[in-house]
Amino acid sequence: MKSKEKNSGPGIIRLRARNRHGFTLIELMVVIVILSILAVYVAPKLVGREEQARQVKARVDIQGLETALKLYKLDNGMYPTTEQGLEALVSPPESGKIPKNWREGGYVEKSTIPKDPWGNEYIYLSPGSHGDYDIVSYGADGESGGEGENKDIKSWELE
Repeated sequence: MKSKEKNSGPGIIRLRARNRHGFTLIELMVVIVILSILAVYVAPKLVGREEQARQVKARVDIQGLETALKLYKLDNGMYPTTEQGLEALVSPPESGKIPKNWREGGYVEKSTIPKDPWGNEYIYLSPGSHGDYDIVSYGADGESGGEGENKDIKSWELE
């Protein structure tokens, strides 16, 4: 029983306290160097992806609008006119040829037509120059034409 008393006395507490220590300056420096090396390799791969993500989102939005337009045509036998625009997918058109079988609740999930990732309206033409309809996002600059981040994203060029 005396051995139990020795192990649980104040000497053990001092021994445990003496074994506790923080990181040394060298250990912290090594961790900082490792993190810096990782940042040098990873950061350039992440930078520039934001613009690529916006272009991908515009493509996905356009494909979703195309699906909604096809459903609209199945119900009504025609696509909305340019004048009626994409809003015809959200609320029944009140001008032009009025659809007879417009679906209650509309044709897009959130009951709003999304703006492109740069905050601009999608351009919709029906009949289009490249098919029954054209949908276009003008990219970051909001103007027709351009390259890189300003490149137009067009429904007829999607895969």
